[in-house]
Amino acid sequence: MAARAATNSRAGSSAERPGNSAPAQAAGIELRGVARRFVNPAGVAFTALRNFTLTVKPGEFCAIVGPTGCGKSTTLGMVSGLDRPSAGTLTVGGRVVDGVTPGTGFVFQSDALMPWKTVVNNVMMGPVFAGVSKREAQARARDWLRRVGLSGFEDHYPHQLSGGMRKRVSLAAALITEPSVLLMDEPFGALDVQTKAIMSNELLTLWEQSRPTVMFITHDLEEAIALADKVVVVTASPGTVKATYSVDLPRPRGAVQEIRFGDRFRDLHHQIWESLREEVERAYARTAASAASREEQP
Repeated sequence: MAARAATNSRAGSSAERPGNSAPAQAAGIELRGVARRFVNPAGVAFTALRNFTLTVKPGEFCAIVGPTGCGKSTTLGMVSGLDRPSAGTLTVGGRVVDGVTPGTGFVFQSDALMPWKTVVNNVMMGPVFAGVSKREAQARARDWLRRVGLSGFEDHYPHQLSGGMRKRVSLAAALITEPSVLLMDEPFGALDVQTKAIMSNELLTLWEQSRPTVMFITHDLEEAIALADKVVVVTASPGTVKATYSVDLPRPRGAVQEIRFGDRFRDLHHQIWESLREEVERAYARTAASAASREEQP
């Protein structure tokens, strides 16, 4: 489901044919010295992010990788405006984020679909909230479902679909609003290998058509390299940017499952994994030490 805020000024024009309107202009994202601190249930302060600095250019596809618990999802929450930094500055499209960020689509880890609504009604929610007539919103939703390969399933309910199909619905619901920024939090993590490859190919094709600015979180390094213009490695908690790698593979890239066999792909994978592996090992060591400490307590 999309975290839909503001909308395209032409959204209510009945003269537009569904799917043929111009996409919103991509917006750049900039985080400077951002920190995010929480207080856990025991009342102890916890720093999720520290001095996090990152620039994503308009229309750029940025993949973010890092060990579990390093603040990746927290970063997306702040960019979307659903959360706020404890320190530092965060801008989208040159404007300081203060509340839900206009023109943002959000695809969450789990498909946040309304179980009581049909597939087409789930997808058309964004345009309806934006003031588009139900008739036009439904036409747009059907067109987007066609684009993600779900024609014929418009009147099904989410529980009647496979996991991969529900992910396609979530992707259509995010893209129908023609976002300038698309935030994706491990959207394909729970899928099997074959379905993940299909969904990655679909995402790549749709992104290359409209080019919103993308921040994509994944634990799959091959997926990150295959999709992104750059891959950002985040340190173990508290998270900060450790390294940024430019992915200089040509576009259009074709099938994700095929390009991973190229020499340049393997070189990039080796470089990035060496950096990421250190942080994963550090995070595991810290977790093991914490568990051992708890066991020793009387």
